Amino acid sequence: MTHLIDGRDMVPPEPLQLTLAALDTLAKGEELVLLLNCHPTVLFNVLRGTDSTWSETIHVDGTHEIRIRRG
Repeated sequence: MTHLIDGRDMVPPEPLQLTLAALDTLAKGEELVLLLNCHPTVLFNVLRGTDSTWSETIHVDGTHEIRIRRG
């Protein structure tokens, strides 16, 4: 199952808070897709300490699409 958080119109730190809360409920093998207008440095620093894997794609319109999976 894929979960989506569109944080492009949110004010920081709301996208990070929602993402961390969603990760707490994400089951192994599930994926969280996060859409942002910037590179989420703080989030990536947090993820480095977990069993999650992630990828980032930057679209032509400037949207950063972050895909996070639980290990």
